[in-house]
Amino acid sequence: MNWWRGAAIYQVYPRSFADGNGDGVGDLAGLRQKLPYLAELGVDAIWLSPWYPSPLADGGYDVADYRDIEPVFGTLVEAEKLIGEAHAVGLRVIIDIVPNHCSDQHPWFQEALRGVKRDRFWFHEGDEPPNDWQSRFGGPAWSKAPDGSWYLHLYSPEQPDLNWTNPEVRAEFESILRFWLDRGVDGFRIDVADGLVKDFTKPDAELPYSDQDGVHDIYRSWRRVLDEYPDERVFVGEMWLPDPERFARYLRADELHSAFNFDFLCCPWEPGELRRVIDATLAAHAPVGAPPTWVLSNHDVTRHVSRMGREDTSFDFGRRQHLTPTDLELGTERARAAIMLTTALPGCVYVYQGEELGLEEVDDLPDELREDPVWVRSGHTDRGRDGCRVPIPWGDDGPSWLPRPEHWRSLSVAAQTGDPDSMLAHYRTVLALRRSEPSLGDGPMAWLDLGPGVVAFSRGDDFACVLNLSAEPVALPAHDAVLLASRPLADGAVPPDTAVWIRRAR
Repeated sequence: MNWWRGAAIYQVYPRSFADGNGDGVGDLAGLRQKLPYLAELGVDAIWLSPWYPSPLADGGYDVADYRDIEPVFGTLVEAEKLIGEAHAVGLRVIIDIVPNHCSDQHPWFQEALRGVKRDRFWFHEGDEPPNDWQSRFGGPAWSKAPDGSWYLHLYSPEQPDLNWTNPEVRAEFESILRFWLDRGVDGFRIDVADGLVKDFTKPDAELPYSDQDGVHDIYRSWRRVLDEYPDERVFVGEMWLPDPERFARYLRADELHSAFNFDFLCCPWEPGELRRVIDATLAAHAPVGAPPTWVLSNHDVTRHVSRMGREDTSFDFGRRQHLTPTDLELGTERARAAIMLTTALPGCVYVYQGEELGLEEVDDLPDELREDPVWVRSGHTDRGRDGCRVPIPWGDDGPSWLPRPEHWRSLSVAAQTGDPDSMLAHYRTVLALRRSEPSLGDGPMAWLDLGPGVVAFSRGDDFACVLNLSAEPVALPAHDAVLLASRPLADGAVPPDTAVWIRRAR
């Protein structure tokens, strides 16, 4: 089986993972030191958010040089060593690529401001912008250049959109892919994968800068590049699309290998909705033969320990629910069950750094320390994404670029190591069992009917996952053994907000 079809992949946000030199910012030295930790956790690959030189107007997603490493993180030589060392402990390495936009400090855009090769970007001459497109970070998507012209940026003004109708842009990114593939990376997570092609003939259409048909030709050409290399290199797409059929088009055999399942990430902790989203996910992926992915948190969204401890357990960018009353004990119990659900479902699972420690969203950061452009662009009405990017605690921590809550000392890796009841021990057990259980990973599943408040399904002939979301304990179906439970059973029954893996009776 292709390794990526059933892999467990761990997301590293480099600034906030591990600080190797004590300057308060995560770096490659810290990550290299922690590779044994990640291998012991039981994941198959790591995915790194951008590590490129960047002014950090948007957390590194404003790239100034696609062929080098941000000096705060280290050097290109260190990156090459990291790739080799990760492979040596059995971890593959996926890196972010950001093709929709670059930094306004990128040499190309600096040339464009001087009037050189402006057609690499979207410039407009005139007293007014050509349309009223809005930035996804709030405010207009057009900003005025020093000479009075306008340029397009679907995110912050420091992130000008590239013009993918220009052959030079296409050739440049194919060259960038080869640059990193030659250095041994195992794949790319494609930021804003649906956004590269814009339709200016329909300025009033719904999202004329998302999911345009021409984007598929780009990924077919990228796939040809990737397939030149051995060892199953992969593409993972980031597309927030409401139409599952159009979503699946990106996963055809000659385009991307997989894509993030944001419908599941946004789904409330409710049995009917979970079953609906799981069914819709499987149905969308089946025609193209692609494996689903299951994601609970990432660097852009509210950490799920917090989300699952709120009255509204769904996620929506339009209402992030900052400072909403949160029952962290309840959220933690649900998070323990949620990782058992996601790792038992067919396909690939992602773990965002710190979720294995049970970390919550940090809502009360001082306003003057917030760096997310969403905070400024929203007129200080949206507190942004900094709360899920606070550096994770290891136990011997110095200062950090965002302050950790004091109580995180008890959640640190050092504090949890050796505690069999800790979230860290739970994740290690879950991932180890998933790796050893032949029915898990990619493959079929079948629903089990244990009542409307229970999400239950079988994998293979003798494995089943039972998740009780009702208000009362429920009995397990006939079984030979309980393999794992997210919390102790109640006289053999499954308590509310609890997941159980069983060996079914034959």
